[in-house]
Amino acid sequence: MNSAADIWNRVLAIMEQQLTNTTISTWFNDAEPIALEENRFVIYIPTDFKKDIVASRYLPDMKKALYDLFSADLDVVILGPEEREKYGKKETVSRFLPGTEEYTFERFVVGNSNKFAHAAAVAVAEHPAENYNPLFIYGESGLGKTHLLYAIAHTIHQNHPDYRIVYIRGDSFTNELIRAIREGKNQEFRDKYRSADVFLMDDVQFIAGRDSTQEEMFHTFNSLYEEKKQIVFTSDRPPKEMLRLEDRLKTRFEWGLLADIQPPDYETRMAIIKNKAIRMGVELPEEVLIYVAENITSNVRQIEGTVKKILAFRDLLGSNVDANSVTRAVRDMFKDTADILPTAEVIIEEVCKFYNIEDAALRGQGRTKETAQARQIAMYLIRNMTKLSLKEIGKEFENRDHTTVLHSIDRIEKLSKSNPEIAEVVKDIRSNVNDRYG
Repeated sequence: MNSAADIWNRVLAIMEQQLTNTTISTWFNDAEPIALEENRFVIYIPTDFKKDIVASRYLPDMKKALYDLFSADLDVVILGPEEREKYGKKETVSRFLPGTEEYTFERFVVGNSNKFAHAAAVAVAEHPAENYNPLFIYGESGLGKTHLLYAIAHTIHQNHPDYRIVYIRGDSFTNELIRAIREGKNQEFRDKYRSADVFLMDDVQFIAGRDSTQEEMFHTFNSLYEEKKQIVFTSDRPPKEMLRLEDRLKTRFEWGLLADIQPPDYETRMAIIKNKAIRMGVELPEEVLIYVAENITSNVRQIEGTVKKILAFRDLLGSNVDANSVTRAVRDMFKDTADILPTAEVIIEEVCKFYNIEDAALRGQGRTKETAQARQIAMYLIRNMTKLSLKEIGKEFENRDHTTVLHSIDRIEKLSKSNPEIAEVVKDIRSNVNDRYG
């Protein structure tokens, strides 16, 4: 299923189970499917009389059929002769948050595990700064937090095109602040974020433990909140579990509404797989849906990767999509996370990114307290996340001897047990490394 025509044929097949053959042939025989757009299905009916009848009598049947296909609500747009001509000549509108167009509420599959967070996000999107401010959505990686954040942005942009919407990741906020301080552009930085009508921050946990960033966030939050601007955060944990986050920020993050997202249950996973498969142009047999749903139990993001690989396997090898071919196509994607070993290079990259230090300084002789600690954490994580020996780890850091590596590992191991903040840093970096492979 890879075109509007394919989708329309499936819609008709579903409607034939509810409507008579005479009804189908009378009112839909000359309907022309035009497009499946971001959150709507567009068809053309060549006479205004038929168009009006279909719109008044059979719109619910078409919407229900589309819901059965996609497990999500889609609008149906029926074009008459005049609308069809205008549709073909419509101008391309400027893109908002390019690359995120598919992340809408219509494409978010709701289940028991996420319906509270979804409902809160919809309420915020429809009535910014009136219902829950701030909204704080938290949950493990890959469960749909960023999808909801983008959906809020797109809905508000659609309803209030004049609103200034700012989206930023926590680590990017820190990096921008560092650059602004270095270049003497502090005021430009503040103006950028404090003039927003809607402020959306993804992965806010990454500002914890960074004094200058937290200071800036404190004043940015106060400014936006006092001006009654909508604020939304996402994180992998609730504020109270951010041990390195200042208490004054924890308090403010909890002023509004906290909404968690849990891993999807079996039924929700089935709906998500079905939805993503059809949107990517493949209709999966029931046995394949069951196989994927039983093997992916926690990460929604991995579902999309799995469906893409199934589709590529089919297109490149011409294989039928059945349980056997799917097993061969995605066997490696169902390995336990513990079986997927990152490289030392990736771990070092993530440590450098977290501490905002250069690769050469981390690997070399940089002796500042922060650089030394970052180097020790890198050695500790490489030892625990790879199969490299002490000698091999030492080679990654300008051939340091194995006793130096062992000392670093022992030190971080002890600090992780005695210092919750160090344990949280190690956890954050480990999570970032794992995300590179998830």
